[in-house]
Amino acid sequence: MKRLETDELWSAVDDYISDCLVASDAALDAALKASEAAGLPAINVAPNQGKLLMLLARATAARRILEIGTLGGYSTIWLARGLAPEGRLITIEANPDYAAVARVNIARAGLGGQVELLVGRAQDLLPGLAAEGPFDLVFIDADKPGTPGYFQWAVKLSRRGSLIVVDNVVREGAVLDPDGDANVQGMRRFFELAAADPRVSGTALQTVGAKGHDGLAILLVTTEP
Repeated sequence: MKRLETDELWSAVDDYISDCLVASDAALDAALKASEAAGLPAINVAPNQGKLLMLLARATAARRILEIGTLGGYSTIWLARGLAPEGRLITIEANPDYAAVARVNIARAGLGGQVELLVGRAQDLLPGLAAEGPFDLVFIDADKPGTPGYFQWAVKLSRRGSLIVVDNVVREGAVLDPDGDANVQGMRRFFELAAADPRVSGTALQTVGAKGHDGLAILLVTTEP
């Protein structure tokens, strides 16, 4: 086989995995096309990562899911498809233009009745979600400087046995730089908080693929917050 450049190889392997294990889906494909047409940044999870989110939701029999960072609703659709029967997902998006695209994408996927999209800053909305929880699964994929605060709220809004998934924690290895930019500082502070919090046990995995070199953290809530 011809030797590919590193990025090409990562993308090719992602394509191979998706071709084998992630079936083509009209609603998900349409969500990506609509997001691109609307000028949204192409920072959604990759298809194989989206399916991982769905499988985590199914494995935990999640009835309540919280997503922080909707973008165009691509990951929202994956997560909502993992909900237990009669389950409900709340997703938060700060950008009203992104939220408008996501609403259409979610409705097209037939999930409008299961998904509630809240528009506004997560910092402002999370304190009001106590009555909606506890959440069985929380996915954090929003502005990176805000991640430490979102993580702290995720723990508060969870229960023993809940999963918290945080995306983009490696940032092409820049997480190693103590003098990195605001995004890196957000991830480093998140790791500090996660390491010191006795209520959670977690790990993080580096990922390579169509989205480059990054990673995700998965934390289990081990005591009642």
